[in-house]
Amino acid sequence: MTTLPASRDGLPNFCGAEDVVAAAIAQARDAPVFLGGSGIAFDRIRAGCAIALHMHQPLIPAGGDDLRSAALIGNLQAMEAHPGIGDNHNAPAFRRCYARMGDFVPELLGEGKAPRVMLEYSGTLLWGLELAGAADVLDRLRTITCDARHRRAVEWLGAPWGHAVAPSTPVQDYRLHVRAWQHHFAALFGLEALARVRGFSPSEMALPNHPDVAYEFVRTLVDCGYRWILVQEHTVEEPATGAAPRRPHLPHRLVCRNAAGETASIVALVKTQGSDTKLVAQMQPYYEAKGLSRQLLGGIEVPPLVTQVADGENGGVMMNEFPGKYFEVVREASGSAVPLVNGTEYLEHLRAAGVSDDMLPEVQPLFQHRIWARMSPGEGSDRLREVVAELGREDGRFHMEGGSWTGNLSWVRGYDNVLGPMEEASALFHQVVLAPGRPTKETRYRNALLHLLASQTSCYRYWGQGLWTDYGRELCRRTTEILKHDF
Repeated sequence: MTTLPASRDGLPNFCGAEDVVAAAIAQARDAPVFLGGSGIAFDRIRAGCAIALHMHQPLIPAGGDDLRSAALIGNLQAMEAHPGIGDNHNAPAFRRCYARMGDFVPELLGEGKAPRVMLEYSGTLLWGLELAGAADVLDRLRTITCDARHRRAVEWLGAPWGHAVAPSTPVQDYRLHVRAWQHHFAALFGLEALARVRGFSPSEMALPNHPDVAYEFVRTLVDCGYRWILVQEHTVEEPATGAAPRRPHLPHRLVCRNAAGETASIVALVKTQGSDTKLVAQMQPYYEAKGLSRQLLGGIEVPPLVTQVADGENGGVMMNEFPGKYFEVVREASGSAVPLVNGTEYLEHLRAAGVSDDMLPEVQPLFQHRIWARMSPGEGSDRLREVVAELGREDGRFHMEGGSWTGNLSWVRGYDNVLGPMEEASALFHQVVLAPGRPTKETRYRNALLHLLASQTSCYRYWGQGLWTDYGRELCRRTTEILKHDF
């Protein structure tokens, strides 16, 4: 099988072989990933639980004292270089967290137990680890990803390369993020490993709720070969009523319709509750699952699944308490009526039991029930704009900014000084690079793409105004300069 180098010309290898990457994904599309070696008696278990660890560090222009000329490095590397600033002293603990599942999984498998974990690492973190020379971290991840003895316990989830939030990222750029992550992952871990990545974890659990953006979001995931997505419970609603999902521990179909009447859908596993690292660090999903029983889905009795995702490195509870609790729960749950199970593994068992996608209950992004009560898909974008404006005037809580793990943080309001330059850089990239069809194998394309995607990292808004927004604007400036002078 073709292999891809991890980097090219000192840049991440995340573009240039799109045909090779797409072919590897398409060839394995219908092949089971976990079913043959799962070892779970799906017809006898009462419930299951799934945990995902989200890992991320941004790329920042901090490799020097002058913001305009400082080298682009990973934030972890910057923390290690300046341990006396803020919470930078946590850098060694973060680094251990990025590697430690490479130790935990083999140890538990060696005990005859059945560990499970889903991993989601942003592209900026993976490239930052390479820049920092953290080969030991990547090697341990490679072992549990590629070694046949270990990989049945580990599922990787796809992500946008630059940790971009979907509701406020230009749709053509979001597609670039999704494809760049797939390409980069294949370069690091192999095309065969990429072909086993079936689920997608959106950054910040941010789901677009504007009908046209949501449609493009789901269409991008389907076009890129993904089979399912993690969604936050309070970012979706039942189409008939606008109410929250009544049975969140069963899989759903996320169905998105746009103003033109087009429809895109994908299977969704619902992450319940808000974002709190303690929920995963203390293995709360397992204890919740122990209180559940099998349920009917399309007339077939199946075990429900409690699903949670959290930062895998942030906070003292995750850093210090998770290892002991994870070992304790894996040892107790292995072979029990409530095992740990990964997302694709669970869905493959469901299909083997006779549950097809069209039997799953339907959900749609938040607030769309109110839109479709006033118009029908197919009435066009002008009518959609009218309806959105009407609803916004009637209810200040109504918005089309999407939903995420937090209900009190906007990824748009108050960030014009970042979003403006980001949109300008995006438009210029489209004009100079995408529209003329510039070759993706060129170094200048790769360099421009690196800066564009890095500039769209959510951190440049999450932390509010100040140094982080300065970083975001500087990356947009560099993107613009590259596009104006290198093409």
